[in-house]
Amino acid sequence: MTAQEVRLCGLLLQEHFGDVVEKVGTHLIRCGVLTLRALAHETKLPLDLVKKSVCVLVQHGMCGFGPGRRGPAGPVEYHVNCEHILHMLRYPRYIYTAKSLYGDTGELIVEEILQRGQMTMSNTIRTVADRLTHNMPEGQTMDYSEVVTAFSRLVETHFLQRCPPSESSSGSGDLPQAMKQPSDPESHPDCKGKRRRLSDDGEMDQRAAKKAKKDNNECADEGIYWQVNFERFHLHFRDQAIVGAVSCKLDQTSSEIVRTMLRMSEVTTPATAACTQALSANEIFRALPSTYNIERPILDQYLALLVDDPMEFVGKAGDSGGGMFGSRSARIFRLLLRKRHLEQKQVEDFAMVPAKEAKEMLYTLLSENLVQLQEIPKTPDHAPSRTFYLYTVNQLPTARLLLQHCYKTVGNLIERRQFETKENKQKSQRIEAILASLQATEADATQLAEVEEMITAPERQQLESLRHHINKLDSSENQVDESIFLLESYVNSTQTSR
Repeated sequence: MTAQEVRLCGLLLQEHFGDVVEKVGTHLIRCGVLTLRALAHETKLPLDLVKKSVCVLVQHGMCGFGPGRRGPAGPVEYHVNCEHILHMLRYPRYIYTAKSLYGDTGELIVEEILQRGQMTMSNTIRTVADRLTHNMPEGQTMDYSEVVTAFSRLVETHFLQRCPPSESSSGSGDLPQAMKQPSDPESHPDCKGKRRRLSDDGEMDQRAAKKAKKDNNECADEGIYWQVNFERFHLHFRDQAIVGAVSCKLDQTSSEIVRTMLRMSEVTTPATAACTQALSANEIFRALPSTYNIERPILDQYLALLVDDPMEFVGKAGDSGGGMFGSRSARIFRLLLRKRHLEQKQVEDFAMVPAKEAKEMLYTLLSENLVQLQEIPKTPDHAPSRTFYLYTVNQLPTARLLLQHCYKTVGNLIERRQFETKENKQKSQRIEAILASLQATEADATQLAEVEEMITAPERQQLESLRHHINKLDSSENQVDESIFLLESYVNSTQTSR
């Protein structure tokens, strides 16, 4: 783990779970593997707090445990899964994707499971049905069957997956109580009926409570927990990015052909694979949507165009393929990616950049380790006058370097957002609390207007500026995370293919 990744993990843990979990998680990241007692001793926190913090991390799949150095007879040791911590950056994107694919019900299902780490199907359905019923007009209720259908579709398309059973060991006596969950799998619960609307005071009456308890006993899914399948979401994000790139580079028909190819191979191709399984033109032709009316000869022309494109979105089986500094530097970088190796004079000619500017840009890229200089001597003495100096791009180290820059950027954005919020926290909370209390007591519009009039013009301008800055920082975090996802996907697929 690099320093920027550790810093970003700490910021995310602090923001989502608080200071104690952040301290425990960060210490585990730095130390690698520790027992509960060693973790409590080194962090100087009470053992009870450390147990609760570890339970939170395990619940969200961010911490694993197993037999220690002494074997099954010894105490259990814990380690942190940093990759899952970094996934918290994408929680809004996961929820939005579920909403776009499966509507409001799918959105709430994914949101609830992300907030709690893992849930049983029956608890998820009840919670989501309650939330949907609460937002419905008076007298209307949400059918369980609709929530069950959305949940089942998320499972069928692998966006949700069963939690693996906890491995039992003789050292399990050192486990926090919350982790000792039944691991015997059972069939899906058959949850039917409607969700009863809550009474005005926010509590169910006695009859509803008894019925809910009875329903809970009827849903025999205790010990069967479900979690979000991050890899499946990442596969969807990757496919969307590829389709969007093809659409921008070529046209809509080409992007639909690529979308069809990705859809056909999404089940048979591993998430980290560098390319999909080989597909014949006949298979692609049969799988194309009928609304496009693409004839077979036209499809062959499009496939040939995609294969010949320098971006290499599509390749034939058996073939092998391989902003920060201004638009001209980007042009030089793309040129080196395409030509592989070029001398400085060739870079000037191909990129159509003046010699002095090309030299400065190449040296700047070289100093940032974005391009490399390779020496090819004509003679054994390596005399400069008899040596070729070729510029090239080593893509994997460059991708790793840019990934670290992105981690640093997201960390800076989170710290800036926290600073902006802290500076104006007291004033904004006071006003929002007054308005919330009035709305909860069903105050009329006149009272709300009087409270708003109490806010001076400078205060109102300050609050609007704060909201604008926070929204802008949130948007920037999401945009940088898209770059992080693309770079991580490239690094993982490249390492897998080697």
